[in-house]
Amino acid sequence: MSFISTRGGACVTASQAILRGLAPDGGLYVPAVFPQMTLADIAALTKLDYRARALTILRGYLDDFNAQELADAIASAYEAAKFDDAAIAPTKKLDSNTHVLELFHGPTLAFKDMALQLLPHLTTLSAKKNGENREVAILVATSGDTGKAALEGFKDVPGTSCTVFYPTDGVSDVQKLQMTTTGGENTHVIALNGNFDDAQSGVKALFSSADFHQQVNARGKVLSSANSINFGRLVPQIVYYFSAYADLLNAGAIALGDEVNFVVPTGNFGNILAGYYARSMGLPVMRMGLPVNRFICASNSNNVLTDFFKKDGEYNRNRDFYTTTSPSMDILISSNLERLLFECADRDGALIARWMQQLRTSQSYAVGQQRQEWLLSVFAAGYADDRDCAEEIARVFEQHHYLMDTHTAVASRVLRQYRETSGDLTPTVIVSTASPYKFAADVLTAVAGKNAVAGLDAFACSDELEARSGMPVPQQVKALRSLPIRHTAHCEKGGMAQAVLDAFGGK
Repeated sequence: MSFISTRGGACVTASQAILRGLAPDGGLYVPAVFPQMTLADIAALTKLDYRARALTILRGYLDDFNAQELADAIASAYEAAKFDDAAIAPTKKLDSNTHVLELFHGPTLAFKDMALQLLPHLTTLSAKKNGENREVAILVATSGDTGKAALEGFKDVPGTSCTVFYPTDGVSDVQKLQMTTTGGENTHVIALNGNFDDAQSGVKALFSSADFHQQVNARGKVLSSANSINFGRLVPQIVYYFSAYADLLNAGAIALGDEVNFVVPTGNFGNILAGYYARSMGLPVMRMGLPVNRFICASNSNNVLTDFFKKDGEYNRNRDFYTTTSPSMDILISSNLERLLFECADRDGALIARWMQQLRTSQSYAVGQQRQEWLLSVFAAGYADDRDCAEEIARVFEQHHYLMDTHTAVASRVLRQYRETSGDLTPTVIVSTASPYKFAADVLTAVAGKNAVAGLDAFACSDELEARSGMPVPQQVKALRSLPIRHTAHCEKGGMAQAVLDAFGGK
């Protein structure tokens, strides 16, 4: 399996793509071809546990890793002690036509664990395969969940370090505490005076700076990424779409070959893109083989993706930025959309490079009517604001006694909107990306009203939410009460390079 850049350059192995993160031309690595899964292959997944399912899928992409290397990495990533559900990524029935894929049972209570528990193993293996003796310095921008998941995954992993930038006022109290209390001798957390787009753009600029690479190299380090721009972050996410389908087969909810829908809360477009890669087919390159009718892209008030899909195929980031109760989706520059555009543009790297240049200079680009029609044959889109989100949390709790976090509630609300307007009653999986206890105050407010949270901190809100719902407070949240704050660094947007070098221990 070789990997190419969305902007036309590069041809590298899987391990090289993982180690480098971003292509030299600024593009994102994508597979030159996609491994195929027949219906018989998918049926065989029903007899396997999550780890074995992961091995089946990953072997098709990561063919310069041998089967034992992958099996060992997967066993370590998804060991039982790290996940509070033996299924790892269980699929729960909400009603006869709707299921919830729960991706929050890992150590940081968010779906990023599904990839970031595995990525450190793939990174260290990749370094060995490519004779890389320098420390692999992981550089991350986070809107809340990626940061902690990366820190937890790379914490004290020999030969690596992990530096995370997060927007000072753009994450929940629990998310911030999860990051700033992280242990490990190789972890660094830096608060950025800006929003997530500022952090993401700044990290990308560092990856593209030859001068910064030289300064990092002088310290005996080589840069790599744990954001979903790194294909090593993306490929483990493909697994749980196949796993959810296998779960539905086992439950008798569908028959083999039946199409399903997935509704995905997304900001950076990585999670939903992984599902698209799993899908049955699409031009110009055949996809893997999962029978999917529609991917429903669910946004919050930062609805740049909704407008892109539903209006005229124009991506325009020149709009107001909103801080919402679903902060991991507070994003206006969706980096992984570039990978979808590459397929939409018949893999024309030069065209992608022009669109990305237009986004930088004029803050917008347009794909044209024909390409938009192609996109709408696979994707639908909608958005829900904070009020919609709160109403959905309350509705689902009242009707099903099921507690959703704010991001999952956005997806659930958008699904209802989609069904009402389209009449499409295809069996649908809501992709649930975080535990409600990461956003306890907002979830409690939705369930019990504003008075219920008056005067309560995040921990007291969690206790009250447990009392009202019967859903236990996760141990990971309880532990935060007594952990000391270890990371207090902060910087301005123009000071990110120096902040990283300071974290490395040198001016």
